[in-house]
Amino acid sequence: MSGLFYVQVESNHYGKITAIDSPKPSAYHPYNFVWYRVLVLHITSTSSDQHTAFKPFAFIILKISLVVLAISLSACSSLSGSFANRSNQLSSGLQNAYSVSPTTANRLSPIIIQSAERYEVSPTLLAALIRQESNYNSAARSPTGAIGLTQIISSHWRQSCPGNLYDENVNINCGAHVLSTYYRSAGSWSKAVAYYNVGPTGYERSFWTRHKAKKHARSVKRHEKTLKKAL
Repeated sequence: MSGLFYVQVESNHYGKITAIDSPKPSAYHPYNFVWYRVLVLHITSTSSDQHTAFKPFAFIILKISLVVLAISLSACSSLSGSFANRSNQLSSGLQNAYSVSPTTANRLSPIIIQSAERYEVSPTLLAALIRQESNYNSAARSPTGAIGLTQIISSHWRQSCPGNLYDENVNINCGAHVLSTYYRSAGSWSKAVAYYNVGPTGYERSFWTRHKAKKHARSVKRHEKTLKKAL
């Protein structure tokens, strides 16, 4: 007898693996872990209990498969190790991928990682968003009044992002908060990044604003891909 099961494999590069004996996961966060649907062979006995745990041989096969998946994930992993190690890796990636100065990269990398973890956003996505929005210019200000590294419009986010938006810590935290907020309403990270560009209302307003937002999301995705290759 065979059955389909979902396997949770964390993609935050700590190597944690969890097998879920369930026909369907209830919910997941795509940047914290990955769900793989795995065909599991049950070695059945004469027992009529259809919910019996995996038989030893089948479970060994599953564990071997999961180890292979974990190794594959690690091979293309973004950041790993302690907070200090991840900060150093990201700093190096920013310098190699985006030509950010060592001083700036070393200063901003820990903030990016902390903010990403706080709001459950991929740090490489957040770093790519900053590349797209301001090219790592903390003093950036757009003609529409968007401020700082993540180009926050203060009139829209004043209540949830108090403080000086030219402050790098405040700005990056706010950018992560906004992106996380948009993800909850958009349901996907690509759409959340599109919302970040024109807002949910702008996205739905017309074909042209939606096209502009999707182009922005594709650009951020390219920046993230470049960064991951540099890590």
